[in-house]
Amino acid sequence: MKATLPLILGSSSVFRQAQLQRLGLPFQTASPDYDEIPQSGETAEQTALRLAVGKARSLAAKFPQALIIGADQVAWCNGRQLGKPMTVANAQQMLAELSGQRIEFYSAVCLLNTVSDGLQTHVDKTVVTMRTLTPEQIRLYLEREPDAVYCAGAAKSEGLGAALLERIDSSDPNALIGLPIFKLIDFLMLEGVTVL
Repeated sequence: MKATLPLILGSSSVFRQAQLQRLGLPFQTASPDYDEIPQSGETAEQTALRLAVGKARSLAAKFPQALIIGADQVAWCNGRQLGKPMTVANAQQMLAELSGQRIEFYSAVCLLNTVSDGLQTHVDKTVVTMRTLTPEQIRLYLEREPDAVYCAGAAKSEGLGAALLERIDSSDPNALIGLPIFKLIDFLMLEGVTVL
C-alpha cells in the first residue's frame, strides 16, 4: 500500500469535524479563505459544489502535499437559496417561512490531492419536509438549540432539529449534517486511505 498524504479538513464547522472524527482517521482542520456569496444564475447545487472546491483549492498553497476535503451545503426552498441565518431573529423568520415546506439540501464534498492536482467531487441531494410549526415551537427550539443559527435553513437535524422534520429522503443520512460520508469514503479509498 502506498504511503498516504496527510488529511486536511478544509472547514471550520464543528459539525463536519465531529463527522470526520467518527471515521477514526488522523486529520487536521484548516479554515478556508473563500467568498461564500452565491453567483447570479447559479443553482443551489452549483453553488454548493463551487464553494466546496473553492474552499479546498484556497488551502492548496498552505498544504502542498496533502489530501484536502472541501465541503459546503446550500438549502433551496420556494425558488431561492437559504443560507445560515447567523442570528436568532433571522432564524425565527427563516423557520417561520419554512414551516410545512419541502426543502432541498445540496451537500457538496470534494477531495483534492495537492500533489497530483486530482480532484474528486460529489453533490448529495437530501429532501426534507418540515412540520408545520407554531411561533412558540420555533422560539423554544432556538432557545434549546442555539447552534442552529449556524446551520443552513436553521435546522440542526442531528439534534433537537429532528423535531422540526416530518420526513427526510436521502441516499446518505450524513449529508444533511454537512458531510456526505459515504462518497467521501469512496474518494479516500481511491487515494489509498484505508478506512477499515
